[in-house]
Amino acid sequence: MLMSPRVPTVGAPLRVLVVTEKPRDATLTIEASDGRILASSAARHGVTPSWWVVETTVPDASTYRARLAPRDDAAIAPADRGAEDGACETIAVRRDTAHRPLAAGGAWLLERTWDRGTELLYSAWVERLFDDPLDAEPSWQHLDPIFSDPTRNFLHDHLGLGEDGPGRLRLEPDCADLPYFLRAYFAWKLGLPFGYSECSRGGRGGAPRCVAWHSSREALAGAPSEEVARVGRFLRREVGWTIHSGSARTAGDDDRTDLYPTRLAPETIRPGTVYADPYGHTLIVVQRVAQTADTGGVLLAVDAQPDGTIARKRFWRGTFLFAVDPAFGGPGFKHFRPILADGGALRPLTNRGIVADSDYGDFSLEQYARGVEEFYDRMDELLSPTPMDPARVLREIIQALDEQVRTRVTSVANGETYVAARPGTIAMPSGAAIFETTGPWEDYATPSRDLRLLIALDVVREFPARVARRPERYAMLAGAPIAAVRDELEGIIRDETTARRFTYMRSDGSQWTATLADLLGRAEVLEIAYNPNDCVELRWGAFAGSAEASTCRRRAPRDQLARMDEYRVWFHERRRPARE
Repeated sequence: MLMSPRVPTVGAPLRVLVVTEKPRDATLTIEASDGRILASSAARHGVTPSWWVVETTVPDASTYRARLAPRDDAAIAPADRGAEDGACETIAVRRDTAHRPLAAGGAWLLERTWDRGTELLYSAWVERLFDDPLDAEPSWQHLDPIFSDPTRNFLHDHLGLGEDGPGRLRLEPDCADLPYFLRAYFAWKLGLPFGYSECSRGGRGGAPRCVAWHSSREALAGAPSEEVARVGRFLRREVGWTIHSGSARTAGDDDRTDLYPTRLAPETIRPGTVYADPYGHTLIVVQRVAQTADTGGVLLAVDAQPDGTIARKRFWRGTFLFAVDPAFGGPGFKHFRPILADGGALRPLTNRGIVADSDYGDFSLEQYARGVEEFYDRMDELLSPTPMDPARVLREIIQALDEQVRTRVTSVANGETYVAARPGTIAMPSGAAIFETTGPWEDYATPSRDLRLLIALDVVREFPARVARRPERYAMLAGAPIAAVRDELEGIIRDETTARRFTYMRSDGSQWTATLADLLGRAEVLEIAYNPNDCVELRWGAFAGSAEASTCRRRAPRDQLARMDEYRVWFHERRRPARE
């Protein structure tokens, strides 16, 4: 159970968050000392963990009680309730705010420790931050709009410093920073330890390795004395300048890392879990939706793009890439390594220590013991334990492709806006650096995103063959010939991808509408569609001489086109080159 703000005061909002490891039919209430219920909610959110949240404004300085009780207990008079019938905690409300003392040299003062309870609270906090209807396609520019929204951020102004006002923190993470910024922000608000490592990017067939570890307790040279400014600088400079795409891809059995691989299980793949793909992209799980009689289970994650966009994605093969290859490090689902106070120092738990700790115990290398197909099969079983109608599964996959394409529309448009405002040529890196660099190329080129798009198109195209390979995973009519099922699925692909449309703005400002079926037919052209120096029509695979391409007025320089043709094999074979 967590109360916010840290010091509740008269006339200010009081929020209560309660988490349970397993779903319960319960009601959360805030009660006055005389038993009056000031606020209540029976709305249970989340799967693992489940959580409830309630908010009220307290009228005077007194002692209040937050209580989670079985739902059928809600009608019992407060005076007749026993303390043993549910979880409860008293809340002292003051007339004035008492601020937490400043840390002596470090980023913030430590008041709590990481354990199973704080991990579950972290999961619930992350889920609430990005909680939107399943059919929505939410996106944000950077983190500030999310943290400054009290309807999303349970810890909004938790410290009473006005810390979440517009422009106070100015956090603009890329995909590697995002999980660290979320973890550090939560740790700051609750006075928990936080750590991060200096790591290599890997290369020459080896995974990234970390050579030094830092914590939030270390002295910050020249840090501002005001706490919010100090924390903002700590995140942007100390953490942001250190973390990169290799930080999450460390080898699974390496102890000197910030993240460790976990089991593939419902209780471990929860909000706050980090996903590192083998090619340098990082996502953070924000919600798991249980399977129903009508729909498959869904796993949602958010990522940050170089252009600053933070958007929500569904788990599927087109978004969460996986490979078992030491040259790319240790991808997959990972948790932040718990940090303990050992005397006067902080230290992260080793892998062996995590296994032995009753609050954790979830370190596992099982993701790497399977092949790629087995990894996706296991995730499919985890999210949807009951076999589903393959036609329904296919439609959900096409929906995920549709969402992925719409996200790319925004990224390509951002590149067009940049080029329009800054005439000239964006420098193109050489070799594998096209996937990992800095500056305008990183911000507006889309090689990594386009590689994922090509894989996503393959997933849709090859789904009928997947059903034929694993018919036991799909609910089909007894005796139905596999050939007939494949024909039905091929028809769904034709119909659904033709019906699903997206629109982009061409070079002359006119709108052009294309279909997912168009993209399926443009896979080869999309292998060289990532360069922002090319016109937008070419970036969507418009064929030369077509009406769609007639408004194209910009091409990349010849030397860049020659290198794109040389690198095309990577996209054609759906692989990223190993780092040099």
